[in-house]
Amino acid sequence: MKHIFNKGKDLTKPTLLLLHGTGGNELDLLPLAGRIDDEASVLSVRGNVLENGMPRFFRRLAEGVFDEEDLVFRTKELNEFLDEAAEKYSFDRENMIAIGYSNGANIAASLLFHYQRALKGAILHHPMVPRKGIELPDLSGKSVFIAAGKNDPICSPMESSELQSLLEKANANVELHWENRGHQLTMEEVEAAAQWYRNL
Repeated sequence: MKHIFNKGKDLTKPTLLLLHGTGGNELDLLPLAGRIDDEASVLSVRGNVLENGMPRFFRRLAEGVFDEEDLVFRTKELNEFLDEAAEKYSFDRENMIAIGYSNGANIAASLLFHYQRALKGAILHHPMVPRKGIELPDLSGKSVFIAAGKNDPICSPMESSELQSLLEKANANVELHWENRGHQLTMEEVEAAAQWYRNL
């Protein structure tokens, strides 16, 4: 997978896994990582799927309708890539926190839904529920921050609350942060995520 790895100043800190939104790339969220923790190592990945020339992490059938088969395949592909990257760049595979926006937040949530040890935690900006009706692994000890917009036309507030509830039922610690905005990534929610991260 196309990616950037920047080794951090403090290798005891979590490696931040950056996952962009539809049409983004591995450069998009680098400024965000700096605001969350400028001493941590960063692994920023580009999605392997193209939709009308725009990179994504998995296919969709329509707006808000995921291609589940592709989602499962791409989640496995990303998880295996993370294993390889940890070996290649010598970072602690067990100490990784994802920061995802929109489509990137969905694949990060999917990692949590499918693989107990994929992530230590996640910052999910405007995620949806990746899959319904599946049993989640035990996520005890995992921490998740969800940033959601009360007026988000793509990801309804109900969806954000449902994701929180599913993760909490799987024993994750979840904080749900609301903005009176739409689907855009705001400085306020990034600051709230940084504050949450500092308290981990």
